[in-house]
Amino acid sequence: MSTLYIEDIEPGLERGLSRVITDAEIEAFGVASGDRNPLHFDDEHAKDTIFKGRIAHGILTASLISAVIGEQLPGHGAVYLSQTLKFRAPVRPGDTVDVLCTVKEVNREKSRIVLDCRCCVGKTVVLDGEASVLAPRRDS
Repeated sequence: MSTLYIEDIEPGLERGLSRVITDAEIEAFGVASGDRNPLHFDDEHAKDTIFKGRIAHGILTASLISAVIGEQLPGHGAVYLSQTLKFRAPVRPGDTVDVLCTVKEVNREKSRIVLDCRCCVGKTVVLDGEASVLAPRRDS
């Protein structure tokens, strides 16, 4: 974990992570969210959908962006203000999701940053969007 203060953040700064999406994580997310859609849990049901198999919850994938914001960019002290998301392709159990958040804008006066956020499985973009975040100040 690292904390980046607004004074140290510049456009183009990037942080990210890679994570394998496991069945256990899908199950835990289903319990936490209450979303028990069989698309995420039932192989027999999911094979007859447009995805031809089970997929992870889209918001589970999006939550990895939150991990980057809360732990790396800017890290502890960050306040997530808003997020746009475009779900582009499915994430399946066992897929490795690579997340990259890149600083697009910095407003030092308001301690706000805008991040371009992208999640990929291999070379396929599975989710992208933009986050607005309140970054901590060194003097706070």
